[in-house]
Amino acid sequence: MSDLRDLALSSKAWPFEEARKILKRYEKAPPEKGYVLFETGYGPSGLPHIGTFGEVARTTMVRRAFEVMSDIPTRLICFSDDLDGMRKVPGNVPNAESLTEHLQRPLTSVPDPFGTHDSFGAHNNAMLNRFLDTFGFEYEFISSTEFYRDGKFDKVLLRAAERYDDVMKVMLKSLREERRETYSIFLPIHPETGRVLYVPMKHVDGKNGTITFDDEDGKEITLPVTGGNVKLQWKPDFGARWAALDVDFEMYGKDHSTNTPIYDRICEILGGRKPEHFTYELFLDEDGHKISKTSGNGVSIDEWLTYASSESLAYFMYLKPKTAKRMHFDVIPKAVDEYHQQLRAYETQDAAARLNNPVFHIHGADVPKSDMVVPFAMLLNLASVSSAETKDALWGFIKKYAPEATPETNPTLDAAAGFAVRYYHDFVKPNKKFRAPSDQERAALEDLAAALRDESVAKAMIDKKNAAMGKGDGPVDSLDYSDADDLQSIVFAVGKNHGFEPLRNWFTAIYEVLLGASQGPRFGGFVALYGVDETIVLIEAGLAGELG
Repeated sequence: MSDLRDLALSSKAWPFEEARKILKRYEKAPPEKGYVLFETGYGPSGLPHIGTFGEVARTTMVRRAFEVMSDIPTRLICFSDDLDGMRKVPGNVPNAESLTEHLQRPLTSVPDPFGTHDSFGAHNNAMLNRFLDTFGFEYEFISSTEFYRDGKFDKVLLRAAERYDDVMKVMLKSLREERRETYSIFLPIHPETGRVLYVPMKHVDGKNGTITFDDEDGKEITLPVTGGNVKLQWKPDFGARWAALDVDFEMYGKDHSTNTPIYDRICEILGGRKPEHFTYELFLDEDGHKISKTSGNGVSIDEWLTYASSESLAYFMYLKPKTAKRMHFDVIPKAVDEYHQQLRAYETQDAAARLNNPVFHIHGADVPKSDMVVPFAMLLNLASVSSAETKDALWGFIKKYAPEATPETNPTLDAAAGFAVRYYHDFVKPNKKFRAPSDQERAALEDLAAALRDESVAKAMIDKKNAAMGKGDGPVDSLDYSDADDLQSIVFAVGKNHGFEPLRNWFTAIYEVLLGASQGPRFGGFVALYGVDETIVLIEAGLAGELG
């Protein structure tokens, strides 16, 4: 373990870099509370979206990295700001019109439009918990509503009343002049209407811990700041939460980065120590727009898990967190295959390389073996050319390619076959566009079909390609038509012999004429999986214009 710890201390993987900052935080003495606290926040004002939950996956990766380097216990809490007032009705929920009368009420006081939970906030919290449980995260969930109403925030709220002017001074610097006139860090919850009020304070009594204000009708009201009678504006709430919980680490999106000094200073004014931060870039949809939980653009959690495993999603979250990434359906197959490539690489790596492998940060030391003997992208193309309706249809091809594989011994592959059929029907099939081959492409495809029919023709084509390239390989003695590399050599030789420059134009032609897409798999591997005879029939159909 000590050797692993030493390697972790020098690892360049970003979770270890962040964990070392937390380790330095307690280099003189361990935390008085007895553990290191990681926090992630959640604003449940709309349906959960994948960007928000990336925080939990990435925070867990930093937590896991810290646990490799230190024996100090850790906790991860997920804090839901469900006491926030509903400012507008989300457009992507059922019965949206029924929510209008509940505007400005806390989300935990708004009826659930889905009819499954006690409130809209409870529904969205349940969706968050379901996601975290799907990943198998170890976490503690905290509801802001319960935190305020149960008195767990009271100490910090009383301190905020005592130091009201100091906190307001920090906030007023960041506000436009017209906003300063009415701003208060406290948002009272009206004792009669239950609405969260954005009103100026007439008086804040730091000694007695009360606020006095006029409601929308001009009625003067005095409330204690404790017991859930008020909540803090979101920026002060950030810093106050850090102080109340003694948070050691929190990450958030780039859109929060300009507010970091505000959060930090308020935390310190309220008696806390500012945590370590990590700012990540935002997810974008396919058009380059920021993913929004309100508009529901991009890929949702449920949508990703409809077409791929949760582990592939965790892999996507790991990659380059400080780089903005497009989050749309086309990234799913690539993420699946790259994840399994890393699983296979992990088996042969030394300890230092394993700590830099994304799968370590997804699984910890208990990294599973990949049973994906067929890449996901290949399964998609197989589903496409075979017009598969069920994963059983794909297994007929898989068994010929890998006779030892079964749904029982290769459960990940079995699940991926089902995902591939679903993904093909939802995304690939509607967008398939076949085209007729050019004269050059037609001649090359005819030669490819001939080479697949007759091994002697294939040998001659490979010999011709080698001679033209000045290679002294000599004649090909034999070819194995079940071997993906031999089949790829045939495809490569045909393209070279027909003068495709660059050679990728030849493969693009194969994909567009035979598969109806501009990109595709390593074609030799595809032929091995789909079958030589079946591929010949496919080429003939493409040449005859029958595929479109």
